[in-house]
Amino acid sequence: MTISIDKSIEQEQKNTITTTTIRQAKYKINPLISHRWSPRSMTGEELDDDTIMSHFEAARWAPSSYNNQPWRFIYAKRNTSHWDKLFNLLAEPNKVWTKNAAVLVVVIARKNFEHNGKYSITHQFDAGAAWENLALEASSRGLAVHAMQGFDYEKARADLQIPDNFDIMAMIAIGRKGQKDNLPPQLQEREQPNDRKPLTEIIMEGQFRK
Repeated sequence: MTISIDKSIEQEQKNTITTTTIRQAKYKINPLISHRWSPRSMTGEELDDDTIMSHFEAARWAPSSYNNQPWRFIYAKRNTSHWDKLFNLLAEPNKVWTKNAAVLVVVIARKNFEHNGKYSITHQFDAGAAWENLALEASSRGLAVHAMQGFDYEKARADLQIPDNFDIMAMIAIGRKGQKDNLPPQLQEREQPNDRKPLTEIIMEGQFRK
């Protein structure tokens, strides 16, 4: 057991070095933010319930309009009766690597405010904040977390009995980080943190500009 933990720590240190090398923030920020990325390689190990619930607990504390908290998470742990239902929603290219995840999650968002039934224009924005909390929690624990749109949205609504007043947002895979060579060659090439657009391309003072 000790050897396994030591290898895990060593691998995480290597991952951190790689991330730091590729990702350099121009202005000072919390490293947790720049070190978060979306690995695909996972070991197939299970995660204990406390670890899994800590991710949803982090998501629970996200901000939302009127504190409406529109996000909901439908999850399945590997080696349970629920796993195939979520796994079979995925597009084939995502099944190749998510088969080694510990948890699969479908993220949905309630369209209307609970307190008055009116449409909440920020329900998707709010659900995105919850997802980011979850992702940062996973990153802080040295775990892999990867969000996807590559799945059957209509099948998800039918198979998971999701009501029409909820938007289906994305799926998430969570697991322990695996070695890059666990992946097919074409995915191994992509198994590294990527960079971001410069601030000059994403911020505009005063008004919109191209």
